[in-house]
Amino acid sequence: MSGIETRTVTSDEAGMRLDRWFKSNFPGLGFGQLQKIVRTGQVRVDGGRAKTDTRVAAGQKIRIPPLGVDPRKVEKQAPKKISDNDRAAIEAMILYEDKDLMVLNKSAGLAVQGGSGTKRHIDGMLSAFATKSGDKPRLVHRLDKDTAGCLVVARSRKSAKALTKAFRARSARKVYWALVKGVPKQRQGKISTYLACEEHGEKMAIVHHGDEDAQHAMTFYSVVDNAGPNLSWLSLKPVTGRTHQLRAHTAHIGHPIIGDPKYFDIENWEMPGGMQNKLHLLARRIIIPHPTRGGKLDVTAPLPPHMQQSWNLLGFDTSDYDPEEDEEEV
Repeated sequence: MSGIETRTVTSDEAGMRLDRWFKSNFPGLGFGQLQKIVRTGQVRVDGGRAKTDTRVAAGQKIRIPPLGVDPRKVEKQAPKKISDNDRAAIEAMILYEDKDLMVLNKSAGLAVQGGSGTKRHIDGMLSAFATKSGDKPRLVHRLDKDTAGCLVVARSRKSAKALTKAFRARSARKVYWALVKGVPKQRQGKISTYLACEEHGEKMAIVHHGDEDAQHAMTFYSVVDNAGPNLSWLSLKPVTGRTHQLRAHTAHIGHPIIGDPKYFDIENWEMPGGMQNKLHLLARRIIIPHPTRGGKLDVTAPLPPHMQQSWNLLGFDTSDYDPEEDEEEV
């Protein structure tokens, strides 16, 4: 693209965040570049300025400045053939499924969506489940590439809208487990800050209310167990769903997540023997309204291998964990 373009939001795209809309339509566009063109007002929605978390509606017109990204080139680079291995891999991840949705146990290191340099990801693998008309299961939320655990996928357009609404209304309850450096002085607490993307788009920074692109983020936490003063097992319950929220919040209170390459300065800390230098963060449990039949769907994911290894090393016993604690707020 060399000039300004205007695109109309389709009915299938209604309710998407603006950043995800760009990711879907221009997968080669970097997050940092998107932040810059949105922040400087080059992107307009129905003629007005917008933010990356703005929700778009069907029929809205999006002004797109020159991006230097050729969608046709990206499309040519995308794999055309759907592998049977992809279908088998997704089926092996299924924790729960019915005609409306699937809950997958995403493995650590597997991206949810594509991007620059990312060829294999959940969104692409879901194409193996596409119908004859080309309709495939839809992602309704995201996990970081290095985060393992529960990932909800809608199997129909109707379910996708209902589930997206539930996440947006915060009626979906998420519980994460993390292994962090040190032990918080308060064994239960609330972390409430404002977050904004750093200039190069690699990390989220703690900012002040009113700062440009500042978004409120809130997390409840509790210490489940600890191994002396150096390591602790936290249960994390995010109220909001900001990018890198749990990773930024734990680092903010001085207890970064073990194996986090962005928020933990490992050069000044020695990794215990037998522990892998991988992100120790698990989307342990998801409790969400069922999109068609009503009631609550409650799904739990097991510890991934590298976290199970650390739990064994530290003597943490998951059988002692009371799931009713997940229902409590601080």
